[in-house]
Amino acid sequence: MILAKSIFETLKRPCATARSFVIGKIMFDYYGSKWKKKRKKILRRDKYICQLAKRYGKIEEATVVHHIYPAEMYPEYAWCDWNLISLSLASHNQVENRKTGKLTPIGMKLMKEISPPDHNLKKKI
Repeated sequence: MILAKSIFETLKRPCATARSFVIGKIMFDYYGSKWKKKRKKILRRDKYICQLAKRYGKIEEATVVHHIYPAEMYPEYAWCDWNLISLSLASHNQVENRKTGKLTPIGMKLMKEISPPDHNLKKKI
């Protein structure tokens, strides 16, 4: 197993920090204190309401924070607030196949609806 402190130092992409990678595949740390703080922040931002259910006029308690652009495929977006959404466990199971970890058609649709911000645009003063 090959570990590195930060693959993002090499990638030099926006909003990037990392814990480790194994033979080129990013291993996101969902148990570290940094993720726990980020998760709490996103749940608070979304008022602990499932954002997918909210789209359909339903109110469900959110207990999961989901990466719209999967952290393993888009590590440069792993810590970006715009890439994180609060979901109920049921909704999370609808957007991501829990056995394979791959996005379902609903997850792919959500990904297409949320575009990464253009970090190359300069603010006009």
